[in-house]
Amino acid sequence: MSITRRQFGILSAGALGSSLTRSLWAREASSTRAGRFFYFAVVADTHIIDDFYHGQESNALDTESLQHSAANLISARTLINSLDPPIEQVFVAGDYFHNYPSTEYDFYFKNKTRLDNAKAITDGFKMPVHIGFGNHDYGVPGVSREMSHRLFEAKFATKPYYAVEHKGYKFVQLNNFLGATWDPSSKTFDRGQGSLGEEQLNWFEAQLREHKPTFVFIHYPLWLCTPEEFADYGLHPLLRKYKETIQMVVSGHWHKWVDFAHTFGPQHYAIASTRYDPNAYMLIEVDRERNTWRFLNDNLVEWSTHYSKPYSHV
Repeated sequence: MSITRRQFGILSAGALGSSLTRSLWAREASSTRAGRFFYFAVVADTHIIDDFYHGQESNALDTESLQHSAANLISARTLINSLDPPIEQVFVAGDYFHNYPSTEYDFYFKNKTRLDNAKAITDGFKMPVHIGFGNHDYGVPGVSREMSHRLFEAKFATKPYYAVEHKGYKFVQLNNFLGATWDPSSKTFDRGQGSLGEEQLNWFEAQLREHKPTFVFIHYPLWLCTPEEFADYGLHPLLRKYKETIQMVVSGHWHKWVDFAHTFGPQHYAIASTRYDPNAYMLIEVDRERNTWRFLNDNLVEWSTHYSKPYSHV
């Protein structure tokens, strides 16, 4: 299979970034200064690698794409950093890096690895970046979940799941790898199926009970998450119960753009991967006065593919 420059979007967002900074979102600028609007971005499946990676993926496109993952994320970063009015928060919906080069904890402090490479890139964003866990950010069973959590805490100051509050809104990073389906000792162990576990489910409901408008990020699309884990209690019932509070759910993992609409209660999108396309980002405007939001570049998305056209203001 031949790999084309179109497949990886090389020269797109990065080349356009400097020209966009003077005009992009100009019509929203005065309203933003008045405090009515704010903006955030979502990326997913960045899959950063390092010099220890010498693997082959399942096909030529997947293998080649990893060689562009860092450049593509930097290109997306250039675009996001250039926007004015500015993006105020960025959320990464999992697969921050691509697998673990070692099962030894100390290895990651004696060597420069893909964890350090990923952090160096996201440190270059002008605004805070909030990382979620993906399946490639775990190495079960060779690397325990506990070791992954220790590394994320030490390297990125990031918990397995958490909430961020910003201007009256809540942003929740869920982790669908903490339930029984990702426990090697469980009879239901199945890494293809996500589950949250009782502690996280209870925590999530406590967040939702505050009834602050909430955006939810989770790595596996909701089709792949166990609907109910304890009798009739689980992620899907919570999403339906609090669908008026939850503004939107964004997942990754499939590396393609999918609009699930309101299949699970609130609006749910699967986002494409910057590993394949530097234009695979969501730019969201929140209207605090009307309590509404807009996916500003949805008309540029090539649905059911890896790709999107670069964002530009018209």
